[in-house]
Amino acid sequence: MAEDKPAARSGSFENLVSDYGAGGEFHQHAGEGDERLTTAQGVTIADNQNSLRSGAPGPTALEDFILREKIFHFDHERIPERVVHARGFGAHGLFECTKAIPEITRAAPFQKEGKITETFVRFSTVAGSKGSVDLARDVRGFAVKFYTDEGNWDLVGNNIPVFFIQDAIKFPDLIHSVKPEPDRGFPQAQSAHDNFWDFISLTPESMHMVMWQMSDRAIPRSFRFMEGFGVHTFRFINAEGQSSFVKFHWKPKLGMQSVLWDEALKINGADPDRHRRDLWEAITAGDFPEWELGLQIFDEEFANRFDFDVLDPTKIIPEELVPLTIVGTLTLDRVVDNFFAETEQVAFCTQNVVPGIDFTDDPLLQGRNFSYLDTQLKRLGSPNFTKLPINAPRGCPVHNFQQDGHMQTSNRKGRVNYEPNGWGKGPRAHPLEGYVSYAVRNEGEKRRLRPESFADHYSQARQFFLSQTPVEQGHIRDALVFELSKCQEIEIRARIVAHLLNIDGALAQAVADGLGLTEMPEPAPAARPTRTDLPPSDALSMLKNPPPNFAGRTVGVLAGNGVEAELLTELRSILQAEGAMMKLVAPRVGGVTDSAGTLHPADEKLGGGPSVIFDAVAVLPGSDAAMLAANPAAQDFLTDAHAHCKFIAHHGAGPLIEACALGAKMDEGWIEIGSSSDIDGFVAACRGMRHWPREATLGGNPPLARTFSP
Repeated sequence: MAEDKPAARSGSFENLVSDYGAGGEFHQHAGEGDERLTTAQGVTIADNQNSLRSGAPGPTALEDFILREKIFHFDHERIPERVVHARGFGAHGLFECTKAIPEITRAAPFQKEGKITETFVRFSTVAGSKGSVDLARDVRGFAVKFYTDEGNWDLVGNNIPVFFIQDAIKFPDLIHSVKPEPDRGFPQAQSAHDNFWDFISLTPESMHMVMWQMSDRAIPRSFRFMEGFGVHTFRFINAEGQSSFVKFHWKPKLGMQSVLWDEALKINGADPDRHRRDLWEAITAGDFPEWELGLQIFDEEFANRFDFDVLDPTKIIPEELVPLTIVGTLTLDRVVDNFFAETEQVAFCTQNVVPGIDFTDDPLLQGRNFSYLDTQLKRLGSPNFTKLPINAPRGCPVHNFQQDGHMQTSNRKGRVNYEPNGWGKGPRAHPLEGYVSYAVRNEGEKRRLRPESFADHYSQARQFFLSQTPVEQGHIRDALVFELSKCQEIEIRARIVAHLLNIDGALAQAVADGLGLTEMPEPAPAARPTRTDLPPSDALSMLKNPPPNFAGRTVGVLAGNGVEAELLTELRSILQAEGAMMKLVAPRVGGVTDSAGTLHPADEKLGGGPSVIFDAVAVLPGSDAAMLAANPAAQDFLTDAHAHCKFIAHHGAGPLIEACALGAKMDEGWIEIGSSSDIDGFVAACRGMRHWPREATLGGNPPLARTFSP
């Protein structure tokens, strides 16, 4: 093989070297050929000679992902389960731009209306291990990988828009506290224990997130019915180098829906894979879930006059102040071919951005940029994890001099493995098309400190709580009582109540009463007094934002032999027209024979298909009414549906209703069906998801007595 020889000189070094302008700015002269130097994610590099610095002279910025990737790969040229988000489920999809915004960002997915970008989405719980249950009370990861034609962009978010901590240095402490206690190895996938609440009680900045985690948002009905958020404030950069701030929101087209805590416990027993199964079944049935991508876009002027620091990850910007701009639709339309190769090996990194998207100085985001890359090496065993098909860029070429290491499959040919080189070989940086960080002037002493603008820990927690309906507020109260009752140390319970006194006095009193505290503690010291003038935000309430219809939901029909054929057929037909599903539950999985002699195979066997896995139920026992009335599983099916405030259709179910002692408790949520118009009325009622007035009659805790506030 002939050796590479130096390229012919053109009388100067201008095609071989880099130089600097009078102001110290970097200039790279274009080399021969079309290859452009890129990161492993396919992002074109503008400057391969200088690291990103805070001033000149000044410290090197931790966010310099080009520097870090280059050194990271070099460090590991010689040659396990995720710590968090271990339990996940993924699917392939497409993102379609519905509103082009090139005047705001040059990011590839948003340049042209109708443009399609391939995506991969992974949903997950945070605290549990890979083998834990789906319906733990927990934050849900909502991570989206965009395979753009300018490199991979990872929007690594959650279904809650804020986080527990303000600085990444506290992340190991937070996760250690919520994981199983190290001496006993339990509880699994639970925050209801002393370590977690001890940490929270000593970390006031967590109280806003606590309100979200104790709300119904933390126990979603399925992945298809939950929102997603980018959490942090990012920057958009347009082609002229102008910057805007942006927050990312995913809005499910099916609307939001959660389950009750008692349902979650029973679903975890009946089907611990419920969220996985729901997404798989929906996609394989062609019922593709969709989300709209909404952006909160704002400028420096708004950021400066906003009541809170937009770089504080424990704060939101209410949608009433900065309404969402809808720019696209995400559709999940294909399940994975292999769970391990795709869902388990997909590697998300917050630092994976493309030209037009940049970071801010949010200290939690800055730390995540380091952590995600580091953890992929630990998990996937090599800096070459980007060569795995699920992680490899798809819409653009990848050219660089990264070499060797475990799993390397694409070392360059020839002798040249560095840049610049005199051989005229290989890619070079491209200043005009490459990634350029937004120039931000930083001043101040280098110190370990928390900005004063991050100091208000209670005002938005109060705003969130007061934005909820009375039903939702009651659920937050009950969740706090349940979780804190699992703490053995009374002092920890009291410290949390002391924080709650800074949020809402009625809530604090209700939780103290539920825990049986003999003395009300003093309010926790507050770095800033709680503001009581923040208006409620309806966008923060799930029940104030009901779904547009009953589409995507499922009605469980408990049926027996002799069920009226026309009634069963009409119920299925009307539900299908609504976009909902009907699943038949029968004493035997072989099914039931209707009044016309037609056999209907069962989707679930009674006992294996409890009412908790359905959104509403119908009880049509036919000639098996007496037999079902004596069946404990049938009694559980009906009593649970009633206790969970579900709409209940019934026909000929008198014996079972009496066996459950529910005759005197039937309300407007019980709908007798005997005709098409009755079924229409039942489905119309189901659009409201639950008959919430029933909750007040079930003997639980009454609504909060709103008598005083901080």
